[in-house]
Amino acid sequence: MLSTLTLPLSNAYTPTRKHAPTQTDMASSKKAIYAAILGNFAIAVTKFLGAAVSGSSAMLTEGIHSLVDTGNGGLLLLGIRRSKRPPDEQHPYGYGKSLYFYTLIVAVLIFGLGGGISLYEGILHTLDPGHGGPTGATLFGVTIGGLTLNTIVLVAAIVFEGFAFRTAWQEFNKVRGDRRLMEAIRSSKDPTTFTVLFEDSAAMAGLVVALVGVHLTEALQMPVIDGIASILIGLILCGVASLLVWESKKLLLGEAAGPELRANLRRMADEDPDVEAVLRSMTLHMGPNSLVLNMDLKFTPSLSAEEVARAIDRVERRIRDEHPEVRFIFIEAESLTGRRAAGEAPS
Repeated sequence: MLSTLTLPLSNAYTPTRKHAPTQTDMASSKKAIYAAILGNFAIAVTKFLGAAVSGSSAMLTEGIHSLVDTGNGGLLLLGIRRSKRPPDEQHPYGYGKSLYFYTLIVAVLIFGLGGGISLYEGILHTLDPGHGGPTGATLFGVTIGGLTLNTIVLVAAIVFEGFAFRTAWQEFNKVRGDRRLMEAIRSSKDPTTFTVLFEDSAAMAGLVVALVGVHLTEALQMPVIDGIASILIGLILCGVASLLVWESKKLLLGEAAGPELRANLRRMADEDPDVEAVLRSMTLHMGPNSLVLNMDLKFTPSLSAEEVARAIDRVERRIRDEHPEVRFIFIEAESLTGRRAAGEAPS
């Protein structure tokens, strides 16, 4: 029977070591979030002003949606901050998964408040097309029609949202590299890189649908179209939120490192002159930039326990130097006592 000797010296963690690309990626995510917060806040103010001038309950609801989106950005920033807390006795692997939790909360808010309220308002307008909606307003002695007012507010919102979307897209491309869009989303372990992009994309699509809806409603004199537009906006938001919930669920359950990184880790261990074979290699993301690695290595039979320990230390140093995101390393080695018990005394 093969027995193993676990060498605990390989799980040492040095929290002061930082990985430059990781810090850059996190800064990119925060830049996109800040842009989204500013954009959504400006949109909320614009919609609230439109609601105050026109008395439109629908526009007031849209203002609340944008205010919720602003709060979502704050939740993502909070998640980033809390995920950086160092390991302690209660959480020995750190708090990296806090970011996944707050991303899930953001997705639930988008689904419940964004999509839910839009669907509710849309169904009400569809069942009773004649109720609610701005008919016109007078501002500084100038009378503004309901269509004109809604158009001004929606176009201004599209401009603000477009700025936030452009920033989110640029920052996402920095992280994505040459990968395809969906491949980058599925393989990403930092949900902030695509959460802001999805949120801004859904908001842009919703604003375009709203703009087309109010103009078709006026042109065809069919108020029911306004309700249908709201339903479409709600479906867009619920669809995006569902995708975010799915991605957050996978990250919360725990995902392994990407195939390229896993292969590289096996290669680095296998290239050590004292390693005969990599029997097992398992990885687990404890956060966007925090990995746990567990390896079972077969060493040259002639090595002493002291030489095995030095070999493990050598493998560990190489892995940490090339991949500092691998913060916790556990290596198991075939024990000398196990070999002797099996009649395989080293030469």
